[in-house]
Amino acid sequence: MKKSKGDMGVDKKEFLYEGKAKRIYATSDPSLVVVEYKDDATAFNGEKKGQITNKGVLNNKIASFFFELLAAEGIPSHYVQRLSEREMLVKKLSILQVEVVVRNIAAGSLAKRLGLAEGTSMSRPVLEFYYKDDALGDPMINEYHIYAMEIATPEQVREIAEKALRINEILVAFLRDKEIMLIDFKLEFGLFAGNVLLGDEISPDTCRFWDAKTKEKLDKDRFRRDLGGVSEAYEEILKRLTGGVS
Repeated sequence: MKKSKGDMGVDKKEFLYEGKAKRIYATSDPSLVVVEYKDDATAFNGEKKGQITNKGVLNNKIASFFFELLAAEGIPSHYVQRLSEREMLVKKLSILQVEVVVRNIAAGSLAKRLGLAEGTSMSRPVLEFYYKDDALGDPMINEYHIYAMEIATPEQVREIAEKALRINEILVAFLRDKEIMLIDFKLEFGLFAGNVLLGDEISPDTCRFWDAKTKEKLDKDRFRRDLGGVSEAYEEILKRLTGGVS
């Protein structure tokens, strides 16, 4: 198997497991793993499947950019460094089985649940928790469920919520200058050496991005809704983030 080595001298070793959008490999350091981003795309809890040209390369670069941006603002994550076009080196987290969604503008399931027109601005961000379980379709839960199921402690939930809202503030302000609206996004957190760290990725797979002027969708909704131009939308996000330098 081909190995890759980062600046830290960590070798990529055996394959560990595969998710919907990524493959995970062990390294010579048991506290670190290599994440390889795939071109595979899924929607509606895996009911719709396909591929987006070059998605793995684009999401790896976009996620790396966001992790580095957040690190500069004091938000720690599992990210260590980008190794190649499709790979990044990350800390091996014990993932908390709760997904956090931050919503700024009504879209997707929130618009349907509350009967709001898509694009309706919220007076303040909405924070939602979902139980991370594919077999159950990642159902929405609240803090009482989290505590009763012992998914996370009250202190961890408080820290997750504070970090999620702070990440939202940082990203909204940054993206505004790029003429991108951050509609909503999903975050995952995990434990590393007893600390709560941001994990997974931040990309057009996990965020809703709209062009600030045209309201054109620049995210995976183009795949979900068969709008076409999916890869081009991801490329546009990377271009705006980096000024064309990647």
